[in-house]
Amino acid sequence: MIQFEVCANSFTSVQNAQEAGAHRVELCAELGVGGLTPSFGLIEKVGEELNIKVNLLIRPRSGDFVYNDEEFDVMMRDIRKAIDLGVNAIVCGVLQYDNTLDLRRTALLREACSNVEFTFHRAFDLVNDPHSTLEQLASIGVTRILSSGQKSTALEGIELLAALKDQTAVKIMPGSGINAQNVQSFVSKGFEEIHFSGTLMSATSGDSPKIPFITPSLIAESAHATSDLNKLKKIIDAAKGLS
Repeated sequence: MIQFEVCANSFTSVQNAQEAGAHRVELCAELGVGGLTPSFGLIEKVGEELNIKVNLLIRPRSGDFVYNDEEFDVMMRDIRKAIDLGVNAIVCGVLQYDNTLDLRRTALLREACSNVEFTFHRAFDLVNDPHSTLEQLASIGVTRILSSGQKSTALEGIELLAALKDQTAVKIMPGSGINAQNVQSFVSKGFEEIHFSGTLMSATSGDSPKIPFITPSLIAESAHATSDLNKLKKIIDAAKGLS
């Protein structure tokens, strides 16, 4: 039987996934940047009030999938806390600057999961050699790989996804752009798991806010925002009259 996984970004999304008959959710926040680790309040509420399996995305920020030591430490802490809260699986992964798998760090993330399932997420779609990367991930006990077949949508990447599925015992789960019009294409290829969001944008108020709170310049695929030490010092010094 095919397993349906819904990418859910809120309690309401998880409720709807459960009611629709999905088998589990990938719980995350901020779909617009590819998903981030959600709050532990949300994880706890979903676990206490709903009856659907939760695969939890561990991604500390938007941008690329190359993390410094502090970010990696946060990811490890998040995994330990998530396991304490009873999640079904961890969804995670780390790359190197040259878009090869960071095998050492990904293995550490996998080890931190203990007996909990581990999904390597769509960072896989950026690697240079998907077939050899698949073998590396299999060697460290990854449960599944979420992928669009290195294309913008899984339908465009379906041939690579099918080839990967035939290569390994690791579960290959197509995701990105799957809908009611194309889902049968994946069923006919024999995929055991399918990932989709079924997202609908709903207005929360009648009018747009008087001032914007979304800053497009702070959202990028190959960069991420941090507070700059020199800028912080200048502001503080200026306030103290030292500049």
